[in-house]
Amino acid sequence: MVAGVDIGGTTTQVALCGEDLNVLDRLEVPTPAAAGGAAMVGAALDGVRQLLGRTPGRLLGVGVGAAGVVDARAGRILVASDSFLGWAGFAVTTAVEEALGVPAFLDNDVNAFLRGEAAAGAVAGEPHVLGMTLGTGVGGALWLDGALYDGPHGAAGEIGHVPGFGDLPCTCGGRGHLETLASGRSIAARYGERTGRTVTARAVAEAAVGGDPDALAVYEGAGAAVARAILVTAGLLDVTTFVIGGGVTGAWAFVEPAIERTLTAEPPVSGHPVRVLPALLGGDAVAIGAAARALTELRRAGPA
Repeated sequence: MVAGVDIGGTTTQVALCGEDLNVLDRLEVPTPAAAGGAAMVGAALDGVRQLLGRTPGRLLGVGVGAAGVVDARAGRILVASDSFLGWAGFAVTTAVEEALGVPAFLDNDVNAFLRGEAAAGAVAGEPHVLGMTLGTGVGGALWLDGALYDGPHGAAGEIGHVPGFGDLPCTCGGRGHLETLASGRSIAARYGERTGRTVTARAVAEAAVGGDPDALAVYEGAGAAVARAILVTAGLLDVTTFVIGGGVTGAWAFVEPAIERTLTAEPPVSGHPVRVLPALLGGDAVAIGAAARALTELRRAGPA
């Protein structure tokens, strides 16, 4: 078996997977994000040990998907948001390997999401894909020639922070990024600007279900912006398959039509049809993708 771990800001998901990536068992534990890196990895390790205690089999390795900017090769967190204390600089894979005695591998959570969807989800078997997560922020990752492409600096596919989407300030310090229109936080903010109301993204979705024109307009803007990001990717890389996950896809019925309208009005220059698919694996995507990374690396290394 391999373990896949998804360390998020609020909860940590842990899954044990067979060699075909079927989930044998899973659990969720709170992430002690304010207690430091050792406590966060410790909570994940406790989860892995719980699953091992009730699932027969031999653990071969562990994959971890983590929020923040990571050095996947060194297995270390480089940059983390201020909601994680003592996380930046933490050597994740070293801690896991010392605790469990098996190889461990680290990915950014969006990269792990795309690995999961490409291995066992909505885009399984697809050779070229851009993955996008519309959550608190907007993340992106690239799958080229059947493998994750993270670029020379580990930031390939980060479509959420490409400018050209207006002039609103972004949480990263830039302006006019896709994230200012299509993240859950931004959807709530854009609705607040239109209505003077302070609400959550979930409340905006509920308002859209009820036909609220301001909520529908916000989703129209978010979907159109996502479509423009898709067209940029299609024009630059000739990638025409896209998988989109994250909490905002809970309102997919409002986002997808706006995406399709924009793509119909201005198709990619290649003329090749664009496919935009909602993620299939839900909350398991990052953990399954992390497990897929572990399996890939272990197979590459050969028998122990």
